[in-house]
Amino acid sequence: YQWLEGENATLEHLADPCRTATELAGFLAALQRIDATDGPPPEWSNAFRGVPMGDERDSAVVETRLRPGIAALKGLVDTDALTAVWEAALAAPAWDGPPVWIHGDPAPGNLLTVDGRLSAVIDFGTLAVGDPACDLIAAWTVLSGEARDVFRTTLSVDDATWARGRAWGLAALLPTPADLSAADPVRAARARRRLDELVTDHRRTV
Repeated sequence: YQWLEGENATLEHLADPCRTATELAGFLAALQRIDATDGPPPEWSNAFRGVPMGDERDSAVVETRLRPGIAALKGLVDTDALTAVWEAALAAPAWDGPPVWIHGDPAPGNLLTVDGRLSAVIDFGTLAVGDPACDLIAAWTVLSGEARDVFRTTLSVDDATWARGRAWGLAALLPTPADLSAADPVRAARARRRLDELVTDHRRTV
């Protein structure tokens, strides 16, 4: 392996978030166009990434993790609203499109920027052929506002996949009570803002 220079792709490091959204969506679209014949399905080697929403084999997005995690925040955030985001994802139709390749974890730590521009996507340890909703985690952990809309439009994401992807964002962003404490007001404000964006986006669909 070769060391790649760059900073993690956080919103603060992006010179042009909409350009990043377009480029990242382009990468994921190109990945999905690769022939998936004989590609690895969700299995232990890729952490079962790409299984249907709520499938207990992928511990990242399951009832036994998310519901207790949300409940632990009662009194700190609108837990009913967060539960609605999760339940909407569970109720959304499962992926019924053609088999597609997924990265599995395009979160800030696996996206590099140089001079504020996306330069590399790394860590393909969860590469699989499965539900592309998990790759929408980037929409919530990296992008915001207009850039998120650009990302969705460029990638042509249908409503059901977007709803499932929203739950992936919730799983990635779900804070602990300590994250929302007054000890680190900047961190707490960032966590609340991200959760508010998830809830607001969900409410636009109901």
